[in-house]
Amino acid sequence: MVDQSPVISCRNVWKLFGANPQKYLETIDESKSYDDIRADGYIAGVKDVSIDVSRGDLLVIMGLSGSGKSTLVRCFSRLHDITGGSIEVEGQDVVSLSEKELIDLRRSKMGMVFQSFGLLPHRTVLDNVAFPLEMRGQDRHDRRERALEVIKLVGLEGREEYFPRELSGGQQQRVGIARSLAIEPDIWFLDEPFSALDPLIRREMQDEFLRLQGLLGKTIVFITHDFDEALRLADRIAIMKNGAIEQCDTPDKVVMNPATEYVAKFTEDIDKSRVLRASGLARPVNGHMPDGPAVSGAATLHELARQLITDERPELPVADETGSIIGLLERATALDFLLGED
Repeated sequence: MVDQSPVISCRNVWKLFGANPQKYLETIDESKSYDDIRADGYIAGVKDVSIDVSRGDLLVIMGLSGSGKSTLVRCFSRLHDITGGSIEVEGQDVVSLSEKELIDLRRSKMGMVFQSFGLLPHRTVLDNVAFPLEMRGQDRHDRRERALEVIKLVGLEGREEYFPRELSGGQQQRVGIARSLAIEPDIWFLDEPFSALDPLIRREMQDEFLRLQGLLGKTIVFITHDFDEALRLADRIAIMKNGAIEQCDTPDKVVMNPATEYVAKFTEDIDKSRVLRASGLARPVNGHMPDGPAVSGAATLHELARQLITDERPELPVADETGSIIGLLERATALDFLLGED
């Protein structure tokens, strides 16, 4: 039987910054807003957050600067101790772990990539990538073999003996990614890893990241403040404001049905045809099945544009990755999103 339990499970998590946060948390009720808490001399870095991350999920956490996204992810790995609530990782209560147990969990289960590349300037690419394996105590031969393997995986084969100063920004970020992958983590945390890169390199790194995820199937929590990046990468998007999650859903549902005005501001200028997928608009099959080929449920309306314009069937069957029909796409509705309603 497949284990369906979440890899990361948070329940009512708080992270307060201030003089005596645990004692203050006892006084908080639902009526206390972020501003009320701030007026009392505390900052709610994370405010009563409950969220699960499933195995193989790519969860993007986004929001404006100061929204709490980095603080929340640091709570996942207990780089920040939480003020209240509970966090479980692979079924372990991380709050109750000893320092040694916590270090073992991070070394064996978690890979982390940050905006600042954090490379060791006097070590080669090979030695930078092998560094976490060295800290783990692996012998020289084994860590060299593993480092060479992930260097090839991220497309840096032939640059093993380069120093960081001899690499471009995109190449340095690839070294950071390779280093985090060297320990073969089950869970991968990435905190705005591409935000320091030029737009073209950033797009290239997003492509590379999607390729790696397709190959490796990691459980990923990815932080960004860029909504376009979130839409491109995410299985689900969690949008944060003032330490709380405003909405957590699939990209198409966030765009189609923003839960709050704050979320709507992120979505208002988005070309919906590049986000909405056939599966998201498909209605259940009820009776007659149209003749002719099905469209892929994973395809966006933009990708289906030519077929939607030329195919005169009122409804098109929608198939999943196995070819099974999962619903029907109304052509007129899809064209409204694609071309704009009159």
